[in-house]
Amino acid sequence: MPVIAGQAAAAPCDALYLCPCSVPQEILISSQHSDVQSSGAMQAGLMGGMNMDHASTFIEEILAHNTAGTSAEPNSTPHDMLMTQKGPWTIMFHGAGFLDSQQQTGPRGADKFYAPNWFMGAAEHSAGKGSFLFQLMLSLDPATVTGRSFPELFQTGETAFGKPLVDAQHPHNFIMAIGLNYARPVAENTVLQFYFAPVGDPALGPVAFPHRASAAELPQAPLGHHWQDSTHITFGVTTAGLQWRNVKVEGSVFTGREPDEVRYDFDRPRFDSFSGRVSWNPIANLALQVSHGYIKSPEALDPNTKVHRTTASAIYNQPLGHDTNWSTSFVWGQNNATQEGKTQSFLVETDYQRGRDTIYARWERVEKSAHELVLDLANESEIFPVSGYTIGYVRDLTHGQGLDVGLGGQFTLYDHPDALDPFYGDNLGYGFEFFLRIRPSLHEMK
Repeated sequence: MPVIAGQAAAAPCDALYLCPCSVPQEILISSQHSDVQSSGAMQAGLMGGMNMDHASTFIEEILAHNTAGTSAEPNSTPHDMLMTQKGPWTIMFHGAGFLDSQQQTGPRGADKFYAPNWFMGAAEHSAGKGSFLFQLMLSLDPATVTGRSFPELFQTGETAFGKPLVDAQHPHNFIMAIGLNYARPVAENTVLQFYFAPVGDPALGPVAFPHRASAAELPQAPLGHHWQDSTHITFGVTTAGLQWRNVKVEGSVFTGREPDEVRYDFDRPRFDSFSGRVSWNPIANLALQVSHGYIKSPEALDPNTKVHRTTASAIYNQPLGHDTNWSTSFVWGQNNATQEGKTQSFLVETDYQRGRDTIYARWERVEKSAHELVLDLANESEIFPVSGYTIGYVRDLTHGQGLDVGLGGQFTLYDHPDALDPFYGDNLGYGFEFFLRIRPSLHEMK
């Protein structure tokens, strides 16, 4: 599908991404370097096998795969979405919702029925030599997750009813993101990008778990969420980035304080923290990043805490033909906190989807302190490594007809050191989940 200078052309886009649908001709640089030879393979697998006639550059491709914020998945990653063209505007919708029944064992386990969800709308338009994208992302979690949390063994972070959450995950805010993303070519093979968001995601960490293809069927956050990607909902973000070919360097100033437990309002922006990230998509199927950030006072109950967070990730996506895809992520995160020193987290997750059927798995190991786990110990800075092993399956009842509705289930096994037996029991903990999932079908241009 050739793009004509000055004209917006319909093309495959993700609602989360600054898409190339109406990127001006100046951005569609005729590439001579060997990297772009892989773009044909990328386009063959992108959005369910849609063909495109023009040769996209890596600049265009990585811009097209910026998620809620400016992080990037591999260029070959397909995404479920609805899209329409209204004159010069490209309007997109993306989202997911679950009805989830969960049972967890042990003294700190719990059972619950809840409904995590999120929805995003985006509108894209060319502007002079550049292109901008407006994003609005909402969640009904404050209403559908009762009690301000849902159970998840060994999960920590944020508060509920004035107390720290432990063995539980907080709901998302009603407003998860609202921001403006603008990109403009400044030289051959070079693009300047600006991102401003009253609520958004700074340049710190990998693609956040709700937007990773490798975690598309997992209803809950990783145990290392607050070591890896917890800044994906931040009240006040400004980011500037420079893209050269397939490498992007960017920096952010943002608010370090995580959202409070009143999930419907806007928190006060502070712009007291900063971060930097280098991203590289060497081939269409691979996205790499390293980042570091200084986070001031992330937790409201520990206002004097300062955290230096360092992350690295590799996301590999392999299209395997029409309506078949395999996505795998490795994520490492380290927090160097005022009270606890350095603690590590590791995660590997994978999602194999073929037609109506999806098999997925996640393994993670996180070092958490007695303070994090709210343990009655004399030494609150003592560190305990905990692990989670999850495997699951989803079968779509409706598929490829605009909305995919699937029934799924998963089993998680939790491991902890013997020193935690007085709190978590002397057996391995485990959890069962059964859920109904609904989301848009994978987009295919007809």
